Amino acid sequence: MLELRPNCECCDKDLPPESAEARICTYECTFCADCVDGVLKGTCPNCGGNLVARPIRPAAMLAKNPASTKRVLKAEGCTPRAA
Repeated sequence: MLELRPNCECCDKDLPPESAEARICTYECTFCADCVDGVLKGTCPNCGGNLVARPIRPAAMLAKNPASTKRVLKAEGCTPRAA
């Protein structure tokens, strides 16, 4: 089950579970659409994988399986991953 992390790892923008702005890679690194489209150019700076829209968990299921509250932020900031 996805953690549904609450923020962008680059800019710390809030990304609530219902956000259509959240993007994730296969490791669930989480970024906002603005950072993905601008700074990261669609590539995860951690693993090099692609970033896609995060699914939205239905509200009724959030009560049983709540989203994560643990914030992850890259202290060094975000830069595209070197090839």
